[in-house]
Amino acid sequence: QVQLVESGGGLVQAGGSLRLSCAASGRTFSSFIMGWFRQAPGKEREFVGYITWSGGIKYYADSVKGRFTISRDNPKNTVYLQMNSLKLEDTAVYYCATDPLGRRSTNPDRYDYWGQGTQVTVSS
Repeated sequence: QVQLVESGGGLVQAGGSLRLSCAASGRTFSSFIMGWFRQAPGKEREFVGYITWSGGIKYYADSVKGRFTISRDNPKNTVYLQMNSLKLEDTAVYYCATDPLGRRSTNPDRYDYWGQGTQVTVSS
C-alpha cells in the first residue's frame, strides 16, 4: 500500500505562483512513477505531468509546459509541483498519484494510488 498526502493549495491571483507537495508513505520503490492530475468542476480528470521516482525523467502536458515544474526529494519521499504564471483555467483540484508499475502514462487509469486532492483557485 502507498499513502499520498497533498498540501499547498490555496487562492492565488492570476500570474502568481504556488507550490504543491505530495508526501508518500508505505511502499515506495525506484520504479514508481509519480503523477500530477487536476480536475475542474464539470470536467474530466486531466493529466498535468509526471516524474520518475529515481531517474528524474519528467513529462508535462502542453497546457502547463514552461509554467509548471515537477521535482522530487527522495529522502523526504516527497514530490513537488511548482506552478508559475498561473492562469484562471488552472483552477482545479490537484491530485498526486503513483503508478507502481512505472508505465509513464498520461492515463489516470494507470495510476493505482491517489491522494485526497488539494484545491487551487486562481482569481483575476
